[in-house]
Amino acid sequence: MKKLIAIGLVLFSSATLFSCATTQTRQERGTAIGAGTGAAVGAILGQVIGRNTESTLIGAGIGAALGGLTGNQVGKYMDLQEQELRRAVAASESASIRREQDILRATFKGEAYFDYDSSRLKPGAYAELRRISNILIKYPHSTIQVDGHTDAKGDEAYNQKLSERRARAVADELILNGVSAQRIRVAGYGESRTISSNDAINRRVEILIEPVMKGSL
Repeated sequence: MKKLIAIGLVLFSSATLFSCATTQTRQERGTAIGAGTGAAVGAILGQVIGRNTESTLIGAGIGAALGGLTGNQVGKYMDLQEQELRRAVAASESASIRREQDILRATFKGEAYFDYDSSRLKPGAYAELRRISNILIKYPHSTIQVDGHTDAKGDEAYNQKLSERRARAVADELILNGVSAQRIRVAGYGESRTISSNDAINRRVEILIEPVMKGSL
């Protein structure tokens, strides 16, 4: 067992060094150099640690900086992430998690996170976002889109700016908690994407979590 762990760690360390040496090149080209290597090394570590499918898939996530998930890994990987997110907000009245195929949508009620006409997070939002951040860090093989939305009351241009500021506030808190800024995109949609006749439901911030596929980096 010790020998297997040592082999796994050597492989992981070697792949990590390769990743560091090519990070700048990958960013410039926008391609996934060493994609297969990262997933494979992570999978080896998962088997060494847990000797089961779940550990293998989580191990594959360890290689996130080195490559993307393959098709047969995505479903289980997102299943595990969904389960943890649901547990994190189970006692919350301000947040909900919805699954859309292999994309997870976390929705946070605007009035629970922000005062009227404000983009400053309320005190109660910090603990919840910390729990969410911890899970996002644990599952690095996904991108994060933070979207702000408002109701249709008031000036359209003003609502657009407010939605952008609120989305930015949530994204900044995720980053402050340790989530990589490179994984996060931010957008505001103002009143253009209302989902209900209830204004309170329309005032929201959503986090869309999408798996990174091999070759898509």
